[in-house]
Amino acid sequence: MQRSLLLRVFLFVFLSILPLNNISAQDYLPKPKSANVYVVAHRGAHIGIPENTLAAYKKAIELGCDFVEIDLRKTKDGKFVSVHNSTIDAYTDGKVKGKVGDFTLAELKQLNIGERVGPEWVNERIPTFEEILQLCKGKIGIYLDLKEPDVKAQIDIIRKYGMEQDIIWYIPASYMDVIKEVKKICPKCIPMPDPGPKENIKKVFDEVHPIVIATDMGELNSEYMSIAKELKIRVIVDEDKGTEEEWDRILNWGTDGIQTDNPARLIKYLNKRN
Repeated sequence: MQRSLLLRVFLFVFLSILPLNNISAQDYLPKPKSANVYVVAHRGAHIGIPENTLAAYKKAIELGCDFVEIDLRKTKDGKFVSVHNSTIDAYTDGKVKGKVGDFTLAELKQLNIGERVGPEWVNERIPTFEEILQLCKGKIGIYLDLKEPDVKAQIDIIRKYGMEQDIIWYIPASYMDVIKEVKKICPKCIPMPDPGPKENIKKVFDEVHPIVIATDMGELNSEYMSIAKELKIRVIVDEDKGTEEEWDRILNWGTDGIQTDNPARLIKYLNKRN
């Protein structure tokens, strides 16, 4: 009798604790700041500011965005930096050329990537992943575009700052092995697969059970959103034209978030629409 009672108490406590241990992987995403819609600043808030820089990310924080999108690449000496293209040519107006991976971090830090936008940005440099995490922690989430996966090393850095729940990992579903690696190494992390066509949403859900997926305007429509809503998956779409007419269509379909090149205008539109 006493043994049975003890067993029941143990099972009750165990089952009560178990969901709490898994809540971040299964249920966690912060509440959107603007009209219940996630605003993702593509490459930071970069209108008049050099893209993928700390200045662009600071501006996104000031605007009240939910996430900044960063593009993670690896340097010659194994450091992670945020550069969209595989080369640094566009960042220096062709004055210095080459692949990101052909330069050490010290060499990249010598490059002036701000003066092409304006003299006030002359001191802007390519930021490291750690610099971005230090800036964003507790202020804004990160939409991580995984250009060059090195999952174990990247998660080690994220854990150092305790930001497993602050980052959504954009990974095309064709890289399913990478998605599974993220989930295995970091149960608290939030992979965000891009299934491609709507026919793939259920397949991706059955395989890795994402709580959020990414898509673009070439795939998004009302049927896409119906499938996602039925599976209780949130959807963040990359805008195409970035017009109010396009945003109207996106939101009328019930989409949960928009990645935009003009976050200030989008936030103003959301507040007016709300």
